[in-house]
Amino acid sequence: MNLRPDQILPEQLRSCRSCPAAKGGICEGLGEEELSELSRIAHHRTIPAGQIIFSENEKPEFFANILSGTVRLTKALADGRQQIVGILFPPDFLGRAHGATNACFAEAATEVELCCYPAEAFRNLMQRFPGLEHRLYEKTLDELDAARDWMVLLGRKTAREKVASFLLVLARRARKAGCAVHGGDEGVTFELPLRRIDIADYLGLTIETVSRQITRLRSEGLVTTVGSGCMHAPSLAALAAAAGQDEDDRA
Repeated sequence: MNLRPDQILPEQLRSCRSCPAAKGGICEGLGEEELSELSRIAHHRTIPAGQIIFSENEKPEFFANILSGTVRLTKALADGRQQIVGILFPPDFLGRAHGATNACFAEAATEVELCCYPAEAFRNLMQRFPGLEHRLYEKTLDELDAARDWMVLLGRKTAREKVASFLLVLARRARKAGCAVHGGDEGVTFELPLRRIDIADYLGLTIETVSRQITRLRSEGLVTTVGSGCMHAPSLAALAAAAGQDEDDRA
């Protein structure tokens, strides 16, 4: 593969041990030989916000660890409409290594940094290293659990609980990624990567309902607006209660 200069893996990422996605990502728990081989085939890409990373039903050219930013997954309907079916954050794995084609569109909701692996080379490594394939299965099961939790949210929760649950996911992901923490051990500042119309689509609500519920959560002190496109949750426990969850439930 001929790589452009902006696709060459930066020096700080050439060791999987120092990669931002090493904890919780596909590389976690792998041996030195496996990490060395992954690092050998890896390359870096920065994707601008709004750009399609890959299309539905397209043969995958690469798979990737998400290093920073947010990826929006959408499915195309027969009439041309699109439905948001998932949101990926660091250190999620992007792509279906066992599929012949991509199951959905992947779009950069914000600017995204990816550590990419050419599809054929990655599949060859899975055949050589059962531990890598096992780790991929673990990540797939995590995604299945998250999808089941989201089914409960869409089917049973109130509008307030849906919006609070969405914000709670973002806050927990920001905390896991090591983003800045304010206001004590529980407070977290996080980015709001989707427009309200997209949040409404994702949650099965109207944009007016999403705006009304965010205003309500703000008036109750559960979240505050911090700058442009960012929010702050003073207490994850309080936000989890508003979402109808325990504070230590899965993100």
